[in-house]
Amino acid sequence: MSDDLEVQRRQIAQLLGDGLATQWQHRAYDDAEIARVLRNLSELAPDDVAGKISISGFTLNPYIGNEDPDLEQACSTCMYFEAHRRYCSLPELKLAAEPKWSCVLWRI
Repeated sequence: MSDDLEVQRRQIAQLLGDGLATQWQHRAYDDAEIARVLRNLSELAPDDVAGKISISGFTLNPYIGNEDPDLEQACSTCMYFEAHRRYCSLPELKLAAEPKWSCVLWRI
């Protein structure tokens, strides 16, 4: 399993590094936005990695917004990040992740 996660981590990094557009600007801070993102994710095939990272607004770096410039939103500080596996356990995502990455569903 850890080998599969490493392959997926490289795939995600490659997709983002190659410029895959993600919806990172549309932060899911309220219930309606969270529900919208989760609904869109639930419509994807479980193995649609590109779709998942696009809809969830994955980035290779932590998000630091104007709303609180002192708050760094990174996978490592999200309640769904499993540090020992470097994995996002959010049921709609279930993706390999790096601690410094981020998504719009941070800490939901």
